[in-house]
Amino acid sequence: MNIKLPLVQIQTFAFAVCLLGASSGLRAQTPQILASGLLRPAKIFETPLGNYLVAEVGTPAPNTSRVSIIDRDGNRRTLIDGLPSANSAVNVLSGVSGLCLRGRTLFTVIGEGNPTLAGPVPRTEIVNPNPASPLFSCVLAVTFSANAEKETAGVHLTLADHQVLKDGERLVRLDAEGRKITIEVVVDFPDYVSEPVPALATNVRHSQPYGVVADDDYLYVVDGGYNLVHKAELVSGAFETLARFPNIPNPLFGTIGGPTMEVVPDSIHWNGDQLIVSLLSGFPFPAGTSQIVGIDPETGARTALIAGLSSAVDVVPLRENDTTVGFLALEYSLIHLAGAPGRLRLFDASGASSTTIGTGLVTPASMIYDRKAGQVVIGLISVGQLISIQLP
Repeated sequence: MNIKLPLVQIQTFAFAVCLLGASSGLRAQTPQILASGLLRPAKIFETPLGNYLVAEVGTPAPNTSRVSIIDRDGNRRTLIDGLPSANSAVNVLSGVSGLCLRGRTLFTVIGEGNPTLAGPVPRTEIVNPNPASPLFSCVLAVTFSANAEKETAGVHLTLADHQVLKDGERLVRLDAEGRKITIEVVVDFPDYVSEPVPALATNVRHSQPYGVVADDDYLYVVDGGYNLVHKAELVSGAFETLARFPNIPNPLFGTIGGPTMEVVPDSIHWNGDQLIVSLLSGFPFPAGTSQIVGIDPETGARTALIAGLSSAVDVVPLRENDTTVGFLALEYSLIHLAGAPGRLRLFDASGASSTTIGTGLVTPASMIYDRKAGQVVIGLISVGQLISIQLP
């Protein structure tokens, strides 16, 4: 397989060798606010031009999700607005949930939305006959020029546009200055699958795509509803399951929750020619059961990389001369059910030794390492901010 990785994914991380060597004396850094007033920033991707593309989930109003362009000074512009969003069956806002830039095409993941409703029995779901949009659980290809990235004020989609895309047509929209932005559906996953339970024969399980990466021929998408990694052909949109994550024992069983809990993939990146995926344990989210794994993009074979995390939501591999020398791991919360803050940790290449470099992070959802600026940029989803943590 000829894998062609985005520029920002294959840059070496020369700082990592020095940083890891001095990690025993490294103290947690004080985060700085980079941008505020964002609409629940869920994922971040750095462009070759040095801008941050940010997936914003939106407001409680339906179809208010957007992708923004934010520069290193924190100035925000809209790339595309009016993307599908809605409150899910468990009353959690869902919209754009993943980004990956390849060339001038931005693969944009649309999350679960509200194709399902809470069922009449606890922990069940039923089909919603009137979802906010026909266009949930899919990946869009948004193509725009470098000039548009530098200057555009963006385009806005309507509900009618969502239907056009759902029908398989390509949208061409012009911004205020006549710059062309094209949008089309690359792959459309089923919004839900039937999952009968004894108490409800009509119960369904929703899809919840959370992140995406690409190579020359395929998209790889983590789905936190189906608990798997999809592998989808770029040309045809046909997809298959690359890796599936079965339930694991619940160490709190007898106190809270059932005998097992789900394993929820919530981010995906390249680590050389391997995929790297963070796994959040499901309810009751006990500390120490979250992990990070490597996945072979051909076979789906899994390699354990980091174990014993509280609630892993993102990971950045640190590479030098085609070798992984460490990892940055982002944890959403140290005590999930208590709403405790999360943290940022630096691990060595073995995944066994770590030091904490960021604490007190309120609902961190995603991060990127900006090598040129020497900082980690983190999205705080409930706070609506991007923060930066400077690295030595």
